[in-house]
Amino acid sequence: MNTFTATQKFVRMTPRKMRLVADSVRKMKPSDAVEILPYSAKFAAEPLLKVIKTAIANARQGGADESKLVFHEIQISQGPALKRGIPVSRGQWHPIKKRMSHIRVSVIEKEVVVVKKARRDAKAVATEPVVAVEKPKAVKKVSTKTKK
Repeated sequence: MNTFTATQKFVRMTPRKMRLVADSVRKMKPSDAVEILPYSAKFAAEPLLKVIKTAIANARQGGADESKLVFHEIQISQGPALKRGIPVSRGQWHPIKKRMSHIRVSVIEKEVVVVKKARRDAKAVATEPVVAVEKPKAVKKVSTKTKK
């Protein structure tokens, strides 16, 4: 099994937002992800889509069958942060970190094995459900009479 990778560095998007989209695509096949990501409402879907398409193209160039590709890894890591700030009162400023991401997608060609499940016996024996009946708990009586 060959591994085909594609990377994109210094994407001006926070890794936290990128990982939300990456987690939604991780269990899919790359071809399904390419069909679904353009309709995602997240802005982070566009750079991830480009990297997935590049990984598929790299696999095609390597002689892999596109229908047998599966994700081996989708990695979103932290890049450098641009340090900016907003001036506020009395000569102070509030810092703002504009974070960047590095995207790494690797796909592998995997043989799809179809496993047929054994048929269950059609003559299943019907059993009656067992109902458990609880006894009421004994309540201890306390006398309320006072001695005079």
